[in-house]
Amino acid sequence: MKPAFVSHADYQRVTLDRLRQYYTNGAAVLVRRDWPVIWKCLISDLSHTTTFLRDRYADQGPAPRDPASMLRSYLLFLLVKPEIGLTKWVDELHRVPLYAILSGFEPGDIPGVGTFYDFLSRFWDADEDNLKPKKKPVRRKPKRGKKGEKAPTTSPGKVERLVKRLLRSGLPFRKQPFDRLLEFFQSQIVAVSAKLSLLGDPQALAIAGDGTPVVTAAFPRSKPLCDCHARGIAKCHHPRLYSQPDCDLGWDSAREKYVSGYHLYMLTAANSHHDLPLYPRLQPASRHDAVSFVVSTVEFSQRFTLGMVEKMLLDAAHDASAIYDLLQHQGVQPFIDLNKRATKFLQTVKDMKISPKGIPICPAGKPMKPYGYDHTRNRQKWMCPMMQGRTTNTCATPCSDAKYGRTYHTCGKDNPRLFPSVLRGSQTWKLIYKRRTSVERSKSARKLITSSKLAATAPPRCGTSASTAL
Repeated sequence: MKPAFVSHADYQRVTLDRLRQYYTNGAAVLVRRDWPVIWKCLISDLSHTTTFLRDRYADQGPAPRDPASMLRSYLLFLLVKPEIGLTKWVDELHRVPLYAILSGFEPGDIPGVGTFYDFLSRFWDADEDNLKPKKKPVRRKPKRGKKGEKAPTTSPGKVERLVKRLLRSGLPFRKQPFDRLLEFFQSQIVAVSAKLSLLGDPQALAIAGDGTPVVTAAFPRSKPLCDCHARGIAKCHHPRLYSQPDCDLGWDSAREKYVSGYHLYMLTAANSHHDLPLYPRLQPASRHDAVSFVVSTVEFSQRFTLGMVEKMLLDAAHDASAIYDLLQHQGVQPFIDLNKRATKFLQTVKDMKISPKGIPICPAGKPMKPYGYDHTRNRQKWMCPMMQGRTTNTCATPCSDAKYGRTYHTCGKDNPRLFPSVLRGSQTWKLIYKRRTSVERSKSARKLITSSKLAATAPPRCGTSASTAL
């Protein structure tokens, strides 16, 4: 049957009554570190969960557990002991009355492990448990990256082909099984953060993006569908049955080893100093950061309705012309560090050269000095590096007789990667780009929870984004 609605005020009242009942007679005590957890549970209004998931419950049958209490208990599990897994968390609810009370349960009347798994599956809007089929061909290991560098994409030009295909099709909306969870995450978590001004200016958001591997197993788990091994064939290329088809092998550049699992790609609010996630997405471990970004930013732009994205802050792994084209199509200003491996001096039709950093080099071999930006024409003006003041040229062999010396213009539409609207290395660029580290702190915190939970539990229909968003 349908769940009964329990308001947040009723939950607060019942919780305080139970705390007085169990913790005022001296049989049990609360320590200092318990109070922040109690406070977080009391101020977090999750009552909308019942209304949000009401259509996922049958009209008849036994009365279900309160969805808000189930979600609250699951979030409490992630907050206090994510490393033990859901099975041991149920034991913890029986052993510690405080956790049961804060969840919204009467001590001694605790839902079973299967009830938690059944509740989590209601956020997954698909009949299949995974995004990909379990029967897949055997994939080779991806290429190793150089020391301290991420592995290259599986095929050259993959990002460019992907972006061109998306732009050619007009960025069509593709429904995902985890959309229900993301809708709840945005309406009940991100929206609340926006109301409390924890995301910065919602009409001019700066977003930082980056990815990190999430290990789920030592090796990919699969079973053969052929009898090649019985016939003495050590290596075959027949399809296999994978227990985690959304996972695969990827190269961890930080630890310099192969990992089996996911690639957690995070988009976080870089305006504020709270490092809050806006769109967490689990993708196959073999995906490059640039490919994961293209997929994530398209999905995010179609689902995020709480404000306008003004800036995108990315590291050098995203330094590809196709990504600049995609962000320009979305009306977002890119702030991307240059990849030194992919840059070289460019020759122009005149006697000038362009350095790998996008700075014109005069015929004397000196980098020119910036001389202002023309926003109406989207171009940067450069002046002779030997000019002192506005009229004195100290160059021994001047290449121009102009009163103000040699000038040169670089236009953003010619090469948005080398000629951004905000000059790289300028104070404005440094002030904005230093906020990119917010995604590093955010993904480290979420990765700790996600790795512990994925290693300890495998809830059905948790999907590639569902487990991380919660």
